[in-house]
Formats: sequence, structure tokens, C-alpha cells
Amino acid sequence: MYIPHNMTTQDLSPLENEIEKIKNELRDIGEMRPGSLTLQYKIPDQKKGPYYQLSFTHKMRSRTHYVRLDQVEEIRKQIEVYKRFKNLVERWIVLAIEHSQVKMKQ
Repeated sequence: MYIPHNMTTQDLSPLENEIEKIKNELRDIGEMRPGSLTLQYKIPDQKKGPYYQLSFTHKMRSRTHYVRLDQVEEIRKQIEVYKRFKNLVERWIVLAIEHSQVKMKQ
């Protein structure tokens, strides 16, 4: 987003409103977890013995968990919520930087 050098305090309102929307979305975010869910096979060449595996990194350590078939959809939803969370935080950071730059130029 381009911000002209001559913005006034009033012009900060759109940035502040957008940040407030993000905060509200984050407040209502549901269960989440990082990672990717993949279908694996005990005998890959023959595609026999399928099972799901969740892989993720936390505190700089890679981890893998087995996921029961009845949990797959819930885990998928949690992964999507986590992606949404990460996108919201990234957008908030961008807006916060822009907001700070505008204030410093005033």
C-alpha cells in the first residue's frame, strides 16, 4: 500500500480500522495447529496400508504424528485455521509498519 508523505493524523484511521478488524478476527479464531497432513502407505510400491501423518516444526524441531482416520477432517480444519492465523498476523505486521512510518513522517 502506497502512503503519501503528507498524510494527516486523520489519514491514519483506515490503517487503524484495518488493524482493529484483524484483532477482532484473531480474538475469534478457533482451534489450530501447524503442519501438513499427508497420506502415507506402509507398502508404498503397492499402495497398501494407508495412514495419515501430520508433519510440523515447533521450536526448531521437526515432529511427526500419526492421525487416526476419524480425526483427519478436524486436523485439516485446524491446519486451515493456523494458515489463516499466520496470514492475519503477517497482514497486521505490514499495517503496523505502515502506520509507524506515517506517524514518524508527521
